[in-house]
Amino acid sequence: MAKIRKFDTKVQHLKYKVLREVARYAWQGTLAENLLNIPEIIVPGKQPTMRCCVYKERAVVAERIKLAMGGDKFNPNVIEVIDIACDECPMGGYEVSAACRGCLAHRCEDVCKRGAITFDEHQKAHIDKSKCIECGQCAKVCPYSAITNNKRPCESACKVKAITMGETKEAKIDNDKCISCGACVYQCPWGAINDKSFILDVIDLIRHSDDNKKYKVYAIVAPSISSQFTYAKMPQVTSGIKELGFYTVIEAALGADMVALSEARELVEKGFLTSSCCPAFVTYVRNQFPDLAPHISHNLSPMAALAKYIKSTDPDSKVVFIGPCTAKKMEFQQDEPSRYVDSVITFEELQALFDSKDLDITTLPGTDLDNASYYGRIFARVGGLSDAVVQSLKEQGIDNFDLKAVPCDGIEACRVALLKASKRVLDGNFIEGMACTGGCIGGAGCLTHGEKNKADVDRYGREAMEKTIKDATDVLTMFD
Repeated sequence: MAKIRKFDTKVQHLKYKVLREVARYAWQGTLAENLLNIPEIIVPGKQPTMRCCVYKERAVVAERIKLAMGGDKFNPNVIEVIDIACDECPMGGYEVSAACRGCLAHRCEDVCKRGAITFDEHQKAHIDKSKCIECGQCAKVCPYSAITNNKRPCESACKVKAITMGETKEAKIDNDKCISCGACVYQCPWGAINDKSFILDVIDLIRHSDDNKKYKVYAIVAPSISSQFTYAKMPQVTSGIKELGFYTVIEAALGADMVALSEARELVEKGFLTSSCCPAFVTYVRNQFPDLAPHISHNLSPMAALAKYIKSTDPDSKVVFIGPCTAKKMEFQQDEPSRYVDSVITFEELQALFDSKDLDITTLPGTDLDNASYYGRIFARVGGLSDAVVQSLKEQGIDNFDLKAVPCDGIEACRVALLKASKRVLDGNFIEGMACTGGCIGGAGCLTHGEKNKADVDRYGREAMEKTIKDATDVLTMFD
């Protein structure tokens, strides 16, 4: 039988193993007395497999345990750096490669205003790092492309330039710039950057619900879940969530249907709008384009909109969002969303919860989800929101508005669209901003990433029983 591959990378698998063991002891109520055992469970024996020595490996695992338990309470960001794990990447920057031919032109020297370029006895160029300001002019003029810019993976992944190097060469995150998208988390080859986990909070909610029966715990699952847990069927994943102790499982796609209807009306009323579904994109607009902040849709995200409805019908309920997004962990702590959403975990953490209870979801009979329309479900990929707004305008009989949607695939595309909008040269009146490449299916908390995920989401959308947005939203009384 082929071995089941649940994650893209070994870094994800290591992170998952720590979460799984922390969760296992938390379910048992014995976490405090077993904290010191977890590093030896994760790194058994005396031979190192990842770092210089087994002692450093276990020390890094100990730091991962802290993040699994909620991380630094004094750091408002959900993205944190494990300093002792961040020491294997070269500093990088502009460097001269072996492609340098020692030419006569010396254009690199002429263009450098800091005198950082020198030559050896073979006329090969060298860069004095103490003088270089990383402007890149030398690389632009080199006829052999012999000067390259070698950035650390985390720096390359962070398109908002929130990552710099500390005095001892470890990564530093500027919380004023960071949008908590988690791109650095997924791309760091050493797993030195991680998102805080609220998995213990979720376990507490479920355990206390079982103990006193005073409230029900609802799970809201993001539509991108359809592209995850590829070793099982989607109905089995739903059953697995209920087996963990959740009262019921509801599609966040239903919240997307709700948002599509109201966002379309808001767009017609205001004439220009940027979407509010992606919290990382919303933070980016507020940080980098504050003049455009008034144009952010006043609608809550699908997560918060649906949670608000659940709380209105069951005020004592607890609501947990399960999705691919690390930025959702920031969103649910904001003033209004915090009134409706009690916690957030990622798909990585959901897998850890399954396995912490030795729950083989492939053996479960399965429970179908049928809360949302095709249009709500395709919010998970780039262009889905725009398609839903088109449909919403149609269903509401608004045919006198010329929608010009600008779907943005990744934060760099968002930057271009927002820059044009700020200069009033954007050929569009609705910016659909997705911070992650591909949309939610590219989120840092996904088990797997890839183009196949888009096809999975579209197929899942087509399986929806509700064929229109209004068909889906007309059955909201199901919670009553």
